[in-house]
Amino acid sequence: MTISRSVQLERILRRTDRLIERGTRLSASFTRWRLIIFLIGLVCTVALYKVDWYNSGNLSLALFLAIFIAVAAYHNKVESQIHRLRQWKQIKQTHLARMALNWAAIPARSGQAPTLHPYATDLDLFGPHSLTHLLDTTVSDHGRARLQSWLLEQPAPPADWLARQSLVKELTPRSLFRDRLALDAKLTGDQEINGKRLAAVTEHSINLPYLDTILIVQGILAFTTVSLALATMFGLLPGYWMFSFAAYVLIYFMTDQGEELLEHAVGLHLETERLATLLGYLERHARRQNTVLSSTWARLIGGTSPTVQLRRVARTLHAISIKAHPLVHLMINVLCPWDLWFLRKLMRDQQDIQQALPQWLNCLAEVEAASALATFAYLHPDYAWPIPVTTSGEHNEVLPTLQADRLGHPLLSAKTRVANDVRLAGRGSIHLITGSNMSGKSTFLRTIGINLCLAQAGGPVCARSFEWTWSRLACCIRVDDSLDAGLSFFYAEVKRLKAILETTQDPTAPPTLFLIDEIFKGTNNRERLIGSQAYITALSQGNGFGLVSTHDLELADLEPAVPRLVNAHFQETVSNGALEFDYQLRPGPCPTTNALRIMELEGLPISRTATKQAE
Repeated sequence: MTISRSVQLERILRRTDRLIERGTRLSASFTRWRLIIFLIGLVCTVALYKVDWYNSGNLSLALFLAIFIAVAAYHNKVESQIHRLRQWKQIKQTHLARMALNWAAIPARSGQAPTLHPYATDLDLFGPHSLTHLLDTTVSDHGRARLQSWLLEQPAPPADWLARQSLVKELTPRSLFRDRLALDAKLTGDQEINGKRLAAVTEHSINLPYLDTILIVQGILAFTTVSLALATMFGLLPGYWMFSFAAYVLIYFMTDQGEELLEHAVGLHLETERLATLLGYLERHARRQNTVLSSTWARLIGGTSPTVQLRRVARTLHAISIKAHPLVHLMINVLCPWDLWFLRKLMRDQQDIQQALPQWLNCLAEVEAASALATFAYLHPDYAWPIPVTTSGEHNEVLPTLQADRLGHPLLSAKTRVANDVRLAGRGSIHLITGSNMSGKSTFLRTIGINLCLAQAGGPVCARSFEWTWSRLACCIRVDDSLDAGLSFFYAEVKRLKAILETTQDPTAPPTLFLIDEIFKGTNNRERLIGSQAYITALSQGNGFGLVSTHDLELADLEPAVPRLVNAHFQETVSNGALEFDYQLRPGPCPTTNALRIMELEGLPISRTATKQAE
């Protein structure tokens, strides 16, 4: 299915290339015709003027000018379509790059893992070649933050998760809808929509004290001036209009906002125009009844129409932008208090936008984040939709569960990743994973964690099937010492392990799924073994379940003492003097080690007797 999806995208790209090539030839043809029309029009018009046929020359000038303008307008339309096709091609090429994990061709997005987060750094959620690098197709900072919050703030309330996954599932087959949303955002500007900047612009108001009173006075003075001027023109009165006009001009200059009003109007127009384009697109599609998108729109926006409000604001801003044309601006304001009237309208419209903006950005962010997960599902049709387990065990008690078939790592290529089955059930259940170096223990833990993160975010998982109960995810896989905080590696690891153990002490919260790699690797063998035995025993008695990997084969002896502990392992084989790994999880403790073999293969001085004894 994934192959057919890539074939489909390549077919779209070939068709797009043909359209771009055809459009480019047509554009070149229009360029030649514009030059030909200009030259013929110039020669004909000059020739007619030379023989004193002025009327014919004027007609020729008007005719060729009209033809040139019409051709230029159509040429601009063709160029616009070519630009649109190129942006469309870039979107499809990025889809192919996401499928092939061609990281260099996937646009990098800003964002970094929060400090002290229980799993963000361990599971590679942020940074280059990360999950958000692969998933993020959002077009606004609010959309990116919403997607990140779905990955970081888990588990979500079940009702919210169900609504979220329903929207993701509905948008998955609607590739045209999702890509058109991204295309419209690209065509309105290269930068993402910045909700914080937009909020700052709407919050910056231009205040004029007693505006309503001044507007009434200026309106009366303008009406009086026009009436008296007409009376003077018809000889009914002397030039009394000059007195009212002088008062009108004096008040105008005292209340004129000058360049500040124009700059504010231009800034507000630029920020709201892009938002209006995307909200208008969503609103048109949300009119389809009995869809999750329409219910999401109704729940987050309500009955008001953002498009109507933003169009009204756009008309006001266009009216204010007449200040950019000094002569026209002066003539209009001589006849009526144009600036004051539309300043009043702008202040009211801006207040309405300021109140509605959080709802608009919230709705856009929800659809963006869902579209990102839907694109991920669309590009990987062989991935499974996770199913939450709501009842299990006796008396419909919900027991901690994670069961997956053919679970693989989504950040590894389909050609290289190896899938394994996972069966975790019951509080205190622990899989103790032993194995040689480079055998796949760390990757296996990350595979479970990142797929659980995707499942609880509302997206599909890299598996044939996936069932789980709502869980708090906590990891100790990637631990770094901190020179700034004065922490050694071992102390940093101890703090992480303590935090995980504390999460399992709360019986009222969702169970903790813990993933611990190479437990207590920062200390010596004797103390590591004693500490690990005590820690694993404590974990088995709390509100949690999960996996612990270790090099200490002695820990496998805990299986009889800890009721829910199960041993499993990864191992390697030696072929032609080289180590080979199949990355398949097997039951029981690991029967082999390979540290001395790796040292020997890399040329370190290891005695063959010691190597054979280790084997």
